[in-house]
Amino acid sequence: MEILGLQLMGEPAEQGQLLLLSSHNPYLVLLAGLVAFAACLATLHLVERAGNADRATSKTVWRWIAVGCLASGIWAMHFICILAFTHPAAPRYSLGTAIGALLMTLIAAIAVVQALHSTTYWRSRHQLLKLVLCIGAAAAMLSIQLTSMPTLTDPLADSSGSTHWQLALAVAVVVLLLIGSSASAALVDKKLQHKEHDLRRVNALLSQLDQARASLQQVAHYDPLTNLINRRGFNQLFAEKLSDCAARNSKLAVMFLDIDHFKRINDSLGHDAGDELLKTIAARIKHSTRSHNDVVARFGGDEFCILINLNHRDEAQSMAQRIMLKLKEPIELSGRQMVMTTSIGISVFPDDGASSAELLKHADLALYQSKGSGRNNLNFFSSNLKTRASLELQLEEELRSALNEDKELFLQYQPIFDLKNGRVTKLEALVRWQHPEHGLLGPERFISIAEANGLIAELDHWVLRKACHDLAALSLKGWQHLGVAVNCSARNLVRVELADEIESALRSSGIAAHRLELEVTENALMCNLSSTSQLLRQIRTLGVSLSIDDFGTGYSSLAYLKRLPLNTLKIDRSFIQDIPTSSQDMEIVQAIIVMAHTLHLQVVTEGVETTQQFEFLNQYGCDFIQGYLISRPVSFEVLQETLEGLNKSPVPVPDHATFIPVSQ
Repeated sequence: MEILGLQLMGEPAEQGQLLLLSSHNPYLVLLAGLVAFAACLATLHLVERAGNADRATSKTVWRWIAVGCLASGIWAMHFICILAFTHPAAPRYSLGTAIGALLMTLIAAIAVVQALHSTTYWRSRHQLLKLVLCIGAAAAMLSIQLTSMPTLTDPLADSSGSTHWQLALAVAVVVLLLIGSSASAALVDKKLQHKEHDLRRVNALLSQLDQARASLQQVAHYDPLTNLINRRGFNQLFAEKLSDCAARNSKLAVMFLDIDHFKRINDSLGHDAGDELLKTIAARIKHSTRSHNDVVARFGGDEFCILINLNHRDEAQSMAQRIMLKLKEPIELSGRQMVMTTSIGISVFPDDGASSAELLKHADLALYQSKGSGRNNLNFFSSNLKTRASLELQLEEELRSALNEDKELFLQYQPIFDLKNGRVTKLEALVRWQHPEHGLLGPERFISIAEANGLIAELDHWVLRKACHDLAALSLKGWQHLGVAVNCSARNLVRVELADEIESALRSSGIAAHRLELEVTENALMCNLSSTSQLLRQIRTLGVSLSIDDFGTGYSSLAYLKRLPLNTLKIDRSFIQDIPTSSQDMEIVQAIIVMAHTLHLQVVTEGVETTQQFEFLNQYGCDFIQGYLISRPVSFEVLQETLEGLNKSPVPVPDHATFIPVSQ
């Protein structure tokens, strides 16, 4: 009979049919099982490799290799199992049947591999589970093969086992080598693919790092609002341009720009509107430069800086003027037409410095000069500015020392004459500095330094305490009716601690609150009207009087006069000095007096120096006068003597003097 390609033949016995005893060689069966297990395990790895391959061609190649491994393993197992089958008959092989069995095995292997490849279940299992599955599959295939061997009849001559062993080992070795080579190739290819993936991942990370570096470079060197170079990027380009100009022996201009009164935009329209305005200003400045060689940077806030290469110094002035004109063009902002101006300071390499730090400092000094001379202006650096800056730095240090040690500073007092009562009823406290080197300095010399360097609050507090102390000393000498007026700077008027400091000074000196008057300027009131109004009401609640100093030189608006808790209005000396020769000034003063009285405010006129001015003010109802006609400012040591002299000989009012009303 024919079984799986092995032809078993025998002659019938005399009695009819004889039973042929057969058995299996256990070692060859074990060898067949090993081959089957290796084939299954390699097939799973190859199918997994096909599933993880990147290219379609690679997937197809690994699937066919898996088919070959499984088919060769099944066939080798089948062949070895036949060789393991021992019987008395001599086996004979049928080539056609063997080829048919091989083709069926190949078809089965294709089906199995395709089924495994179509699902990710087996590719995602644990390795131990794969081993168990492969052992089970090999055992199942081996059991089917062994149980398919039928019982043979008709005994034949015993066949030799040594030949079967050699053939089985040869087939097993060849097939195992084939399977092992395929599995090894899959493992090597997997490692190569992992390395390729790692390389791609590294390249992707490097690309991300390059993008991140570029982003950081953008953030580090460019202003995010205006997209201009920031201070850090500017300094880097500045150093490069300086080196280039030094090598070519050419000139380089540094321009510092500051937008005039920009803070008002943020305070009135909000910071979003301020940002939009800065974008527009930056674009206009950039548009006003000559080429990409000119560097425009935003240093922060409303400060900009420009670097331009020069052939002549006049080129810098021309560009600065062009920028100033460009910025004066109306800007649409929050439904309003805004017109902005700028102050510019310019320094030139190599005339004004050799290093970037020196040139920037000198351009900043020139900018300070432009702002100090009325803004909307440009100035070049000069050596005088450096000398002045050095002197102001020295004065700042010495002023700080004078405040800390309570020396050199003192107060002078100028009497304020009450025209209705005919006597001095108030004093204005005026700070002076007896400098050991520069002599007597008035407030116009050091107040701005104190404001610029954060000393003004301490200075105002010193004046307040000193004035209250001196007034208390005068009260002990019989001058209980006198009041004192002290000035408050714009920088100090926004401090919420001011009311507490005033209350503390009054309490420590023991004088009544109504005897103290706080003088503020119009511009100081308008810097931040809402918060200023609240602070002034808090001070007014203490009982302290409030006065507007230098009225007429600022905004002069009736609207804020109605909103603020004021007591007194002080007309600036600039309206008095040309009376009676200037009819226009006479009309202005008369109108101010009428307006103030309408608002129930008392009027003080400062700068009165002639009897004609005195007569005019007395005729038109001015309440108080102050000036050299009454008395110059005097020190506290001679103040009592001055007051006594004024009480004995008040300023005479001529009976014959009659002014014709200016309206006529």
